[in-house]
Amino acid sequence: MTESMPPPLPSPRRVAPEAGRPRLAALDGLRFLAAMAVLAYHYVAVNHSAWGAPTDESFPHLQPVVAFGSFGVQLFFVISGFVILMSAWGRNVTSFTASRVGRLFPAYWFSVAAVVALLVLVAPGRKDVGVAETAANLTMVQRAFGVQDIEPVYWTLWTELRFYVLIGLLLAIGMTRNRLVAFAAVWPVLAAIAVRTDSELWSTLLVGSDAPLFAGGMMLYLLTKERRSLVLWLVLGLNVALAGVVSGRSQSLRIANSTDVTIGPETYWAAILACFALVALVSLTRIDRLSWKWLTLVGALTYPLYLLHSSWGQWLIAQWYPHLPAWATFTLVTAAVLGVAYLVHRFVERPLGPRLRRAVAHDLERTSRYLGRKPQEVRDARAPEPEPVSTR
Repeated sequence: MTESMPPPLPSPRRVAPEAGRPRLAALDGLRFLAAMAVLAYHYVAVNHSAWGAPTDESFPHLQPVVAFGSFGVQLFFVISGFVILMSAWGRNVTSFTASRVGRLFPAYWFSVAAVVALLVLVAPGRKDVGVAETAANLTMVQRAFGVQDIEPVYWTLWTELRFYVLIGLLLAIGMTRNRLVAFAAVWPVLAAIAVRTDSELWSTLLVGSDAPLFAGGMMLYLLTKERRSLVLWLVLGLNVALAGVVSGRSQSLRIANSTDVTIGPETYWAAILACFALVALVSLTRIDRLSWKWLTLVGALTYPLYLLHSSWGQWLIAQWYPHLPAWATFTLVTAAVLGVAYLVHRFVERPLGPRLRRAVAHDLERTSRYLGRKPQEVRDARAPEPEPVSTR
């Protein structure tokens, strides 16, 4: 009996707009777990003085375990490769750009304001932050100007933005299934070469050690449409291997620099494999059918929680821990930042995100139409309106 062909990817022109795109509730839940793992890492594993003593002394048995929460970032990147491709497919550059701006910036601007308020008004002297540094951070591309992040967790946003630029370039030349597969096979290899040869420019442009995480996530999305495609599985395997070599090693160095924990190749390889396996589990099995609304809600809290938990959370720990046991402090601080994340989602992201997306889309479309005009049409558009003729 002849095997039936796998279902083709949907035609870009037939993909519904953002409001009608399917949402994988289980993937939202996985994003939330990744955020909570990173939160625990920053509170219990990273060396800081919020607990009144070195972290390894405050949590001597927990630090080596919770340190693996750092790999929540790698899990984020695999999920991002999956979700961003799902979001970009069928869009043009204008629509994709407007979607990303509307999604990222409202909560991010609130986060910058909250961190500045902490550093200037609530806990002055903790870290110097000036007007120029704040203004640069509001752009989200401060690292391109050589300006440091005022909040340490912002480094991942710079990584995400560079990935978005590459997706935008793919959309500009025409995003097809075969081009995506070729891109996901070649791009991470070039990025790995740039990392191994210490080429800072090319490593920056190609998203460095994190490229195979995004590319692997993209292949997992394509596999939801073509689960029997050998080529897709091979490209996924290539990216898993590259991620273990370059991204796993890179993250192990970050952990060693931030904690007193050292992990070997076998351990960080296992962590990288787990990141891909978890995304595959929730997207390629029956778990993808879950439709619990609470998963969608906690998924919506992930981004503001990630942005706001670090500096403010450590400050709250320092205020409450002298009066409460460690576990009670950890629980209450986590509940507090979750509550703030909900308020930011409800009163910042939900009202402002769609408005910002529509405004950006409108301006980009108008600019695109203007640039597409012939020279004479541009001169005519610039010409002032003639004065009305008086009838008196």
